[in-house]
Amino acid sequence: MSTLDTARAWLAQDPDPVTREELAALIAQAEAGDTTALESAFAGRLEFGTAGLRGELGAGSARMNRVSVAQAAAGLASFLLRRGAHPSVVIGYDGRVNSDVFARDTAEIMAGAGVRALLLPGPAPTPVTAFAVRDLDVSAGVMVTASHNPPRDNGFKVYLGDADQGSQIVAPVDAEIAAEIELMASRYTFDDLPKGTFEQLGDDVRERYVAATATLGQPGASSRVVYTAMHGVGWLTTRDAVAAAGFERLIPVAEQRDPDGAFPTVAFPNPEEPGALDLAMATADREHAELIIANDPDADRLSVCVPVEGGWQQLTGNEVGLIFGWDAAKRLGTGTLACSIVSSPGLEAIAKHFGLEFQATLTGFKWVSRVDGLVYGYEEALGYLVNPETVRDKDGISALLRILSIHGALRAEGRTLLDLLDEIATTVGAYASGQVSVRVTDLARIPATMAALRATPPTELAGVAVTAADDLNLPEHGSIGNILRFTMADGSRVMVRPSGTEPKVKVYIDSVDATGDQDAARALVSAYAEAMRPLVA
Repeated sequence: MSTLDTARAWLAQDPDPVTREELAALIAQAEAGDTTALESAFAGRLEFGTAGLRGELGAGSARMNRVSVAQAAAGLASFLLRRGAHPSVVIGYDGRVNSDVFARDTAEIMAGAGVRALLLPGPAPTPVTAFAVRDLDVSAGVMVTASHNPPRDNGFKVYLGDADQGSQIVAPVDAEIAAEIELMASRYTFDDLPKGTFEQLGDDVRERYVAATATLGQPGASSRVVYTAMHGVGWLTTRDAVAAAGFERLIPVAEQRDPDGAFPTVAFPNPEEPGALDLAMATADREHAELIIANDPDADRLSVCVPVEGGWQQLTGNEVGLIFGWDAAKRLGTGTLACSIVSSPGLEAIAKHFGLEFQATLTGFKWVSRVDGLVYGYEEALGYLVNPETVRDKDGISALLRILSIHGALRAEGRTLLDLLDEIATTVGAYASGQVSVRVTDLARIPATMAALRATPPTELAGVAVTAADDLNLPEHGSIGNILRFTMADGSRVMVRPSGTEPKVKVYIDSVDATGDQDAARALVSAYAEAMRPLVA
């Protein structure tokens, strides 16, 4: 079929008046001779991978819409029915545009296919859905969210129960589900797909999540803490967990407290993006706070800011990751610490110091969460798992309770989180990390950048020799993904990879100063960042 024929067939089944109007306009534009926009909307199918679906809202097979979500739901249902008898699924959703619609469609279609479908009662954090997979002992979970992606995006994230313990899907399951989606799309239109009656859950699942999470809290010295949900769904559950754990009430950033899919106060609803925490810092200044804590819109990530002379310092994902690793090692004394391969080598040093096991995983939290004997895991992109017995995914709310506990204990001793980082550096070495992140509008630039670096890897950076340039996609390096690693003569490490969830090329830089000099380690990171920027820009 031509693109026009495909688009007309899609229009005939699209139940959403908004995307129908959009697609009708694209078809008319194409019929008048300009096919560019229509070709883009139907440039293949929105790829279903280990992160499920994620993409821009809009009409067409390459976008997130009710038809593409219905096909995904039907494909997942078919996969579950092939996998075993009497499958079940719990479905959650965040506050993004159409998340509730996509969740309801998913529940109706999966129920119509013969899968027991349970829908959470309202917008809720991703960790609640991940918790619900294990709590309800279902075969799978679906979370409708695009996490911290731009406002125009949405997604369809899949967890598996049973032996997978509520972790995100991994290969080859993603390919198996993708094949079922293709099959369902070829056989059924939206109207042809049977719709069934799903079970509407009450708030008791979220309440059990709050109760289980609250056990992580250990209130110490009191302090004033500002919290932002970044227009997401974190506030109510965070508020309840904080209260249940016995902490003082957080001070919310009022303008960002409630769910709003338009994200009116931030260009990108990601705590890592420049300017995203400006309102939180202004609130903290006004409230004379001692700490700022931020969740991303679906509350599976956590960011922390501490006061410094003249303002606020946002701790890096690796700094917070090492704080949690130190806390877990001292508090638990046994088990395995794990992090993704692009996260700080400092976690391995902490594990060795305390006599714990350590494992570096492939990128993506789906791998971190599956480590045997895991007691704590993290990835540098603000993802932390401090309660693997409760949730098998990154969890920004449980992490929030631990950072409040650590902060309170330090405050009782007259110390700060920065003092703890100094202690860690003095004990195991100063590990500094940095990142160069280049967002693109032309997706072809990402493979082109990776190909250029493979063909002509740098021989030196910032005047320091590159002693090894390794393609980690090759069998001799474990075939662990589309990652390039450059090892420097001073022991530093520079890694380059495409983002798995955003249109970005990312450079991860890690340095260490064995004497514990954090300034020296940070200076190295800055020098390497400046040297790498023109190579990926």
